[in-house]
Amino acid sequence: MWKNSLKEVWSLTSQRSKPSLLRRKGDELSFSGPAFVELVQAVLNKGVPFRFKAKGISMHPFIRNGDVITVYPLSDTLPRYGDVVAFVRPDTSTLIVHRVVGKSNDSFLIRGDNMGYFDGLIPTTNILGYVTKVERNDKETYLGLGPERFLIAFLTRRGLLLPLLSPVRRLIRPIIKR
Repeated sequence: MWKNSLKEVWSLTSQRSKPSLLRRKGDELSFSGPAFVELVQAVLNKGVPFRFKAKGISMHPFIRNGDVITVYPLSDTLPRYGDVVAFVRPDTSTLIVHRVVGKSNDSFLIRGDNMGYFDGLIPTTNILGYVTKVERNDKETYLGLGPERFLIAFLTRRGLLLPLLSPVRRLIRPIIKR
């Protein structure tokens, strides 16, 4: 049954020039756990970008719950400091999207911007691709994916990002509401 579903999904994704959320009769297709990881791996292995809705708050405020993110295949280049990557966690085999904050040999130190702990050293073989686009309320946002990603990675690695963002948010929020 799963192989038929995967063939159907691949057929839907390969017919589109732009990656998009898959829909059937107005409803989104929903996968989770191992099936979702398998689907993402299969699509990215074909060299095709994959879009999906982010769940959780581990990358807040740069990626929020419900944002649509686009992951491009890893190809020949390795992730760099500050890149946001999709990877399979070795201990749980779940798909995670977090930021590269260090490198050691053939592994990368990865951490969510809004997390109090590191994901650990993740082998290159577990990294599936890069997050290249984030869409929020049908608008593209690149904050956290451009050159500022180096500073964000530095602050995230040292656990300083959230303490610095909280006061800044309180100052900016009244200005934005005007």
